[in-house]
Amino acid sequence: MSEPVKGSAYFPSIEKKYGKPISHWQQLLREYRAEHPDARHMQQVAWLKSQHGLGHGHANAIVAATPAD
Repeated sequence: MSEPVKGSAYFPSIEKKYGKPISHWQQLLREYRAEHPDARHMQQVAWLKSQHGLGHGHANAIVAATPAD
């Protein structure tokens, strides 16, 4: 049996609160990473919080669940 994706327990509440699917947030994060390849985990979390209004736990879950390309 495979392990659940890290942070995935937050996904239903993220989608409900912000009205967008997880794939939307992951795509935004991938675009940010492409522009800022040296951004560390907490810098990515801070960006989601400041630019998109996500709460800390939700932003952290999205960063943790989005694999580096």
